Amino acid sequence: MDQHLLAAVDLGSNSFRLSIGRVEQHNGHAQIYAIDRLNESVRLAADMGPDRAIHPDAVKRAITILQRFNERIQGFHPNRVRAVATNTFRVASNRDLILPIAEAALGFPIEVISGYEEARLIYAGINNELPPSSGKRLMVDIGGGSTELIIGRNNQPALLSSLPMGCVSYTDRFFGTGLITENRMNQAILAARRELEVIAQQYRKSGWQQAYGSSGTAKGIEAILLEMGFSERGITLEGMNLLRKKLVRDKKVIPHELPGIKTHRAPVLAAGLAIMIAVFEELKINTMQRGEGALRMGVLYDLLGRDSNRDKRAETVIQLSKRYHIDQAQALRVKQTALRLFQDLQLKNTTETKELETALGWAADLHEVGLSIAHSDYHKHTAYVLGHADMPGFSKDDQALLAFLTLGQQGKLEKLRHLHQGQRLEWLTLLCLRLSAMLMRRREDLDNLPLRVEASPHGATIYAEKNWITTRPLSEYSLRTEQSEWAKADFRIRLVYTKRL
Repeated sequence: MDQHLLAAVDLGSNSFRLSIGRVEQHNGHAQIYAIDRLNESVRLAADMGPDRAIHPDAVKRAITILQRFNERIQGFHPNRVRAVATNTFRVASNRDLILPIAEAALGFPIEVISGYEEARLIYAGINNELPPSSGKRLMVDIGGGSTELIIGRNNQPALLSSLPMGCVSYTDRFFGTGLITENRMNQAILAARRELEVIAQQYRKSGWQQAYGSSGTAKGIEAILLEMGFSERGITLEGMNLLRKKLVRDKKVIPHELPGIKTHRAPVLAAGLAIMIAVFEELKINTMQRGEGALRMGVLYDLLGRDSNRDKRAETVIQLSKRYHIDQAQALRVKQTALRLFQDLQLKNTTETKELETALGWAADLHEVGLSIAHSDYHKHTAYVLGHADMPGFSKDDQALLAFLTLGQQGKLEKLRHLHQGQRLEWLTLLCLRLSAMLMRRREDLDNLPLRVEASPHGATIYAEKNWITTRPLSEYSLRTEQSEWAKADFRIRLVYTKRL
């Protein structure tokens, strides 16, 4: 068995998950690349009843899934595997009877962790999959039987809480028959708010700069809100209330009318939504982004004993450049030119513009990834890889932005209309990459940059050095074509020839 592999097993109240990661060392720093994942709905907490005993049917489902996991991780050394069980095992009255059977099915020891430890591992899992930040982060994980809320900075969690409310337990309590009414939604939200009251004041006083939701509930809600047009980006209270009204109006979850929902999450959607609404209302959250990783990734990083403050995204870009044999000299030319043009825009110095500038640099670093697949339409291959590859440190939104930029680096802009990206600043960033790729087409260094870009409220102005452009008919044609292409995208580009820049 490959000694560079680690395995994490997360026995949650709603789902059992297995993640296998490969540990790779780069410049003295270790990274985990997920190579296999299994995710099975088990609903372990369903029908527990007042005696808190795990139902025999749930036990059967659990054993079947653990036997499947056993086949995948046979041969792993015990110190390369960690299996953790969460809230349902914590509270189950028949835990001592079931645990030995579960361990025999899995083939490895199972650790029933505390709510505090679960919160710590969730924080580690999400944080290690995000770019570094000096600001405080709030992380919320709504599981099947409990909800974890953590505030931390860098690698250190400061506030950790585990509350006894989850999408499975609340489904049994409030939506057991599948009927969704306004009264039942109100009862579920109020019950969740009562649980949150204990910690809300302390959390609000601590404050945070970014909020992230992880695991199935947050991801499912976000996917539905985006697909339904209830939110432009991330989870918002306004968007959730629109979804709430639809569920109440329909009186049940109708999966085919909720694009983005996964079938196995339909039965617990109403309960998960009620808890998330309560979290937003009690903590006064404006917007929540999706966090990757969660508990199972935290277990992997905990196995590794990782402690690094380096930007994992930068390390990932370097490794992708090597993996796809990118022409480093050309990538540097395009990067330096694109960043110079971006600086010409003189945009306000905000967190968003800094992130866009960083993303532009990385998009330039990786803009020729697709050449290793095929020269024809290589930008499409590049976008697909960057949008779907396992890229440690990058969120899904980060990857979507890289895919947007690299897909749009050449050709028609019409192909970008279906993507979530497309705000004014993102279009300006794309313009810088397109102009840079055009200027560096000959794969030669330029002594002086013959173009300058200025931003305007509805587009941009490109200033071209007249002496340079008049002696280069291909470049002039390309600029004229560029101007026309942007006009089709309702983005006004003026082209001005000038003696000096």
